[in-house]
Amino acid sequence: MSKDYYDILGVSKDASQEEIKKAYRKLAHKHHPDKGGDEEEFKKVNEAYQTLSDKQKREQYDRFGKTGNARGGFNGYQSNGFSGFGGGGFNAEDLGDIFGDIFGGFSQAGGQKREKKGDSIKIDISINLREAFSGTIKKKSIKKRNTCKHCQGSGAEPGTDKKTCPDCNGDGFKETRRKTFLGTISQKSTCNKCGGTGKIPKEECNKCNGKGWVESIEEIKVKIPAGIKSGQTIRLSEKGQAIKGGKSGDLLVEIRVKNNTEFTRKGDDLHLEKNITYSQAVLGDSIKIPVFDEEGELKKVNLKIPKGSKSGKIIKLSDKGMPTLSGYSRGDLYIKLIINIPKKTTKTQKKLIKKLKEEGL
Repeated sequence: MSKDYYDILGVSKDASQEEIKKAYRKLAHKHHPDKGGDEEEFKKVNEAYQTLSDKQKREQYDRFGKTGNARGGFNGYQSNGFSGFGGGGFNAEDLGDIFGDIFGGFSQAGGQKREKKGDSIKIDISINLREAFSGTIKKKSIKKRNTCKHCQGSGAEPGTDKKTCPDCNGDGFKETRRKTFLGTISQKSTCNKCGGTGKIPKEECNKCNGKGWVESIEEIKVKIPAGIKSGQTIRLSEKGQAIKGGKSGDLLVEIRVKNNTEFTRKGDDLHLEKNITYSQAVLGDSIKIPVFDEEGELKKVNLKIPKGSKSGKIIKLSDKGMPTLSGYSRGDLYIKLIINIPKKTTKTQKKLIKKLKEEGL
């Protein structure tokens, strides 16, 4: 018995069309032969999807099973392959999306050129806990490809005309055909010579030699919001690598918050360990602890130690932790009391401790 279509796609029988489409796209990418996948599995995935993605075919399948009605009309897969682009066997939009990801450049369904974009750049910036509390602005000098200011990225000497690209005849793309088990696939790719514009300068820019960009050092200002956590990334649009005929890539800034000697951070909460003496634990006391004020300055405040506090007792101070990224609230501050046991004692201290022992303490 052949495998159930729902099992092939790994979805339940009450799965929505969106869930079916999502499962299909994932499996089609995985099993596509041109990406090293299994051709037979790819055929099975497509066969299952062509049935389950069509409301009428799915109803017939649920009712009659894989054999369908007397004519077998709902099956999208035939013995000689797929029923074809025009015969209803494919969802052209889905197929175009998948082939676009595999082959790049253009969508197979609509032939629409994807907007070109330069490569992204990833950098790290380190800040301390106080800067993470208040937010800050950091400057970073980066050597990268920047849009040529002389030609504004066109690659042409200002004031000169352009001519039709001889490589693509002004189309901006080149079309190639390749034979696959699905039949002949037409692939469109951006013309490298004109960058997809269809035009090339009659006279190249004398600053960038027609590339549209120059490699230079740019100082980037990165605004870091209050409450940011270590490992979070800030995206600066179009601050990455420049590219001719398209937008610059993005700059991805990963924030590293340095460890603090006093506080340990867990989410938006701060944790602090404070040593106290045995007498403070037994009798209670008031001690000074560091706390961030609203401006991000550390100040000392009084903390009341309750009588009879045990070592390891935790005292919570609400809204004294780190600010949330939304800026509307703060985490909490947790103080863990540690009773300090001295390694060395004076004669007087020993006598007092012995006296306490005699009193049952």
